[in-house]
Amino acid sequence: MSLVIVESVSLAFGKKTLLDAVDLRIAAGDRIGLIGPNGSGKSSLMRILAGDQKADSGAVRTRKQLRIGYLPQDLDVAGGRTLLASVLEAVPGRAELDEERVRAEAEFAAAEAEGEEGRIMSAAEWIAEVHGRLASFEQDYSEHQARRILAGLGFTTRDEGRDLGEFSGGWKMRAALAGLLFGRPELLLLDEPTNHLDMPTVSWFGAFLRGYPHALVLISHDREFLDEQIDKVVSLEPEGLRQYKGDYEAYLAQRAEEEIVLANAARNLAREREKTEQFIERFRAQANKAKAVQSRVKALARMDEVQVLQKRETIRFRFPVSERAGGEPLRVRSLSKAYGNHVVLRNVELRVTRGDRIAIIGVNGAGKTTLLKVIANELKADAGTIELGHKVKVGYYAQHHADTLDPRRTVLETVAQGGDHSATRIRTMLGAFLFHDEDVDKPIGVLSGGERARVALARLLVDPGNFLLMDEPTNHLDLASSEALGEALQTFDGTLIFVSHNRSFVRRLATKIWNVENATVDTYPGTLDEYLDGHRSLEARNASARPTRTEPVMQSAAQRGA
Repeated sequence: MSLVIVESVSLAFGKKTLLDAVDLRIAAGDRIGLIGPNGSGKSSLMRILAGDQKADSGAVRTRKQLRIGYLPQDLDVAGGRTLLASVLEAVPGRAELDEERVRAEAEFAAAEAEGEEGRIMSAAEWIAEVHGRLASFEQDYSEHQARRILAGLGFTTRDEGRDLGEFSGGWKMRAALAGLLFGRPELLLLDEPTNHLDMPTVSWFGAFLRGYPHALVLISHDREFLDEQIDKVVSLEPEGLRQYKGDYEAYLAQRAEEEIVLANAARNLAREREKTEQFIERFRAQANKAKAVQSRVKALARMDEVQVLQKRETIRFRFPVSERAGGEPLRVRSLSKAYGNHVVLRNVELRVTRGDRIAIIGVNGAGKTTLLKVIANELKADAGTIELGHKVKVGYYAQHHADTLDPRRTVLETVAQGGDHSATRIRTMLGAFLFHDEDVDKPIGVLSGGERARVALARLLVDPGNFLLMDEPTNHLDLASSEALGEALQTFDGTLIFVSHNRSFVRRLATKIWNVENATVDTYPGTLDEYLDGHRSLEARNASARPTRTEPVMQSAAQRGA
């Protein structure tokens, strides 16, 4: 059964066509990954599906009374209500039920005052019926479930009573996500939902979403997260919207096979066309061949063109050989940092070896970005020292780097700020990041979030140094660009320290793990999988060493008697 039918939908911004006669059907139970390069129209199509964007032409038909939930990449959530209340209110119908209960009770009181038995009975039945619906509602949408979702997304019990206006933008996005998960709409539209989540929360969210009972359309640059959730890919390709069964890995295989099959078909058609045209040209003037020539002319007219799939352009960048730094490019001694009474880092000791690729992980607010900023000399520590080694040249990419670019400058001018390089070198770098010809003269202000992120990366990498610090570099990149950046960073011969919630990105790059927790940094000399396996083994050992439920009482009594 179709929930949404999209027919010949087109959308353009200025001279740029984003969607051209797009057709799409979304059925109950579909789990769709929506992919495509930045600027291809993914978010615009999501907004059209949600009813937040009007198409230039075409039609979108939705099933009657379909409940759609939509999480955009950026959302301004107003205050004036508590966190828990905002989640509970996310389910439509509760307020109406409460109002109906009040009306029913008022009717019962009025009937009782008048002493009308029949009216009293009717009002009592009405109250019972409303309370039954309320009980059913509470069973389906219990406060306990709302609290469980909030806890899974990283909120504390104390947070539940706080006003939404007190939270930062990232935590407001989590609150909005909690409301959607609690409300269980029949069609859930999620545009980069992991952008504001840390790795532990992404893991919980992924497990929760795998059990989601309704249709899902998901945009995500995290390949692992995407593959866990979807069984169908809708791809905005250069030739238009195309659909594939399976996850992203299956899409890549099917797309590659499709390209080969269609390219071969196009070559065969071209050869057949050429042979037919040669026959027509050779025998056109011969009367005894007129019938055969006419037959070939008709055959030529019937030959349909084969649409060869266009290869999608992706970031293609390889790091140059960097100047060799000393064997220990960084030493952190007794580092401490607090914000008011909140201690983020306490007496941290760290040592980095040349060539390390270190992933910093931990929950949001633990101090990952603070640690990176202090190392980059973007933030002053309260105590301790940061010692850079011999010939170390730092390159730093901040989490919101793309948002700080001057909107009035052109792409070319912005990247030229990255260092004293020739125009040829800068244009070559921009080409590697998919900015060609007149693209380089566009002002930053007209670019999409993903395009601005590519500009910021190009500005950094035009002169990357030999010690890269990167905070969530895949945020706002499309999936293909995120994968390409990971491949490029594998060729970097310097030292890399990065923060990322993108598990596939971390798995590709990290040779060491720093886990920031409780104002300390736990260092682990291995990959993410090795770290997680070790962490699970430790938890299992601790669990097996714990006494059973009755043992603590017995031990406590014995100790008190000693």
